[in-house]
Amino acid sequence: MLLEHCIKTAEALKRLRADRDGVVSFEYLIVAACIIAVVSIVFGSGGALQTALTTAIGAISTAITTAVAAG
Repeated sequence: MLLEHCIKTAEALKRLRADRDGVVSFEYLIVAACIIAVVSIVFGSGGALQTALTTAIGAISTAITTAVAAG
């Protein structure tokens, strides 16, 4: 019984090594995790992009308010 289990496990490992689709899927998973990490850093609270957008929107809002008040 134990020998059969060891043989089945060895055969499954051989198939896993020969299956390139599994490797590609794992690589896509790693790439997706990296993309999620970068996006969360960039768009996260206090991120560089968020700060730049907030500053730009504030400047535009101030310019519009000033233009309307002067108009």
